[in-house]
Amino acid sequence: MFFKDNRNVYRAGGLASFSWLEHGFGTRDAADWPDPWRLVMLNQIHSDQIVRVDGGRGYLGEGDALVTDRPGVLVGIRTADCVPILIADPERHAVAAVHAGWRGTLDQIARKAVEKLAAEYGSKPANLHAAIGPAIGPCCYEVGPEVSERFRIFLPDLPVGGKTHLDLIDLNRRQLAGGGIDPGKIYSTGSPCTKCGPPELHSYRRDGPKAGRMISAIGVL
Repeated sequence: MFFKDNRNVYRAGGLASFSWLEHGFGTRDAADWPDPWRLVMLNQIHSDQIVRVDGGRGYLGEGDALVTDRPGVLVGIRTADCVPILIADPERHAVAAVHAGWRGTLDQIARKAVEKLAAEYGSKPANLHAAIGPAIGPCCYEVGPEVSERFRIFLPDLPVGGKTHLDLIDLNRRQLAGGGIDPGKIYSTGSPCTKCGPPELHSYRRDGPKAGRMISAIGVL
């Protein structure tokens, strides 16, 4: 279950219950969130590169996911249709923020973020909780055969030729579950489509180059 707070930030109920954790999926109307002096981000390149954060603020190189266990740091990503994923480990107090476009999804960046948490902090996948925020839905995400053909490794029944609709949210949910996260701890129900959903959500598919970006962030208090 997702809810929108009085700062116009979407929160996942499954993560909001952790008192040690701060998280949110921002909108164009998000009021003074997240705090820029605590925020660490990357120059996103639609890759499977994951960066460990031990401090600092601002932009720390290139990549599309960040992990940290440092209190006071918010790791964040920017989206305008791509899939934002926030992961929390309530045992190790470690977190990850993941940007998954179609290229990152194809490279299984969500599953690799689970593996990165295990490698860096000893996280056990079964203990992790993950929230998938607002992204473009299968209702609106139409791609040509040059993209859909590459997804046959995951979706062998995709129609041959022509355009088709991809469900990036479901593909990332599957990757998280395939990485060992309990499906009951993967939260995405109620997360709206960025293109046909509320106008408070930025969408590149809807608005083109003039589209803004939304910040999703997570951190240890």
